[in-house]
This record gives sequence, structure tokens and C-alpha cells, in this order.
Amino acid sequence: MGEKNYDMPLDIKIEWCKGCGLCVEFCPRGVLALNIGKVEVQNVDKCIRCGLCQQICPDYVIYVRRGQV
Repeated sequence: MGEKNYDMPLDIKIEWCKGCGLCVEFCPRGVLALNIGKVEVQNVDKCIRCGLCQQICPDYVIYVRRGQV
């Protein structure tokens, strides 16, 4: 998972995730899920890049790319 996927609307630093689940709860489209205590993108096609996950994360795990939609 060292390579970046530039088509992905979110950058996730999985090693920083402590599994609090706030990003999952606040995502209005159900894009994120917890898997074995870490956040993962489950429904990438539903992401609208609203930024709520980035804003709510206390550990700066998620960064929303503001490029093309």
C-alpha cells in the first residue's frame, strides 16, 4: 500500500488510524468503514469530497483531494 492511487478522492494514512470510527459515523454517503480497527474506503464511487471525514478526524488520518470530481 505504499503506492498512491491518484484516482482515489481520499488519502488515508492507515498507520495513524486508531479506529475511533468518527469518520465512518459522519460520512453522509457511507464511503468509509472500519476493518479490523482501521478505516478503509468501502464505497469510493459515493464520495462527494465534502470533507467531513477530514474535519472530524482527531489524528489527521484522512486528507480529501480537491481535484477533479
